[in-house]
Amino acid sequence: MILDARLAARFASIALGHIGKEYPHKLDHVLLGDEDAVPPRMLHPIFFGSFDWHSCVHGWWTLLTLRRLFPDSEEATAVGHRADATFVADKVAGELAYLDRPLSAGFERPYGWAWLLYLHLEASRHPDRTWARELEPFARAFAERLNAYLAKLTYPIRVGTHFNSAFALILSLEWAERFDEELAETIRTWGVEKFGGDRDCQAWEPGGDEFLSPALIESLCMARILPPGEFASWFGNFLPRLDDGEPATLFTPAAVSDRSDGKIAHLDGLNLSRAWCWKAIAPLLDALQAGPARATAQRHFDAALPHVAGDYAGEHWLASFALLAALA
Repeated sequence: MILDARLAARFASIALGHIGKEYPHKLDHVLLGDEDAVPPRMLHPIFFGSFDWHSCVHGWWTLLTLRRLFPDSEEATAVGHRADATFVADKVAGELAYLDRPLSAGFERPYGWAWLLYLHLEASRHPDRTWARELEPFARAFAERLNAYLAKLTYPIRVGTHFNSAFALILSLEWAERFDEELAETIRTWGVEKFGGDRDCQAWEPGGDEFLSPALIESLCMARILPPGEFASWFGNFLPRLDDGEPATLFTPAAVSDRSDGKIAHLDGLNLSRAWCWKAIAPLLDALQAGPARATAQRHFDAALPHVAGDYAGEHWLASFALLAALA
């Protein structure tokens, strides 16, 4: 899983092809009257492409990340020009205004929130541009929402789709450790409280439309929250039969029967997110477990990489997850 210039160019080309593609589009939008039935670009002056709002956000994260890592590439120049025209005050104000609409409190909660924070974090790594400064009010708005949400979320959400709590915490914690230490501590405390006592995970997965492994995403979340020694102890209790190759499902890439079906195509994302988790966790494991973890990561990555483009059902988002895995 090496990110070289050729693979980076491929990912960038894919994302450049959809961040401004308005249709087809799936809105997360509550209509209060006829006047609210307007095109995506009028609701979201920045994130109107990529089939849905959150995919456009992490499409942009993909592009900014690749621009930073491969600044001399042809694609990097194109990304810079488009970002300069996109991350500007009036367009950010338009996105912020959407959050103030009645019944928008749950808009993109928590998946889109976490990705926007992650995008802002990446933008802050480009000191030659003003993108981070323009996006910061938007990031702060979602950080406030996340803080309030965790205060009332009695139970973690463990599904393998957008509502998963652990996934949102992974991305948000990395942002918060740089921009909001109080939120970072809230995330750590909440994660330990909700996941710290979990034992003997059965890993009844994959679900038929999941793109996250509930077991491995929770594991990666705890790896980010706990000191290494404490994580090793927790992980040994959470998945106590890994040395025996159990649960076997966690070592086996998911089969995808129809990549034109947007939900079933999620399973390519499952393979990529599992690759991300296994690769990121491997350095924290003992020698007996680390080798199989890395091999399993590679096997999952290889199963999905040929399919990051080809059908728009996956093409509008899979490269982001491939990049997460490659950079783990």
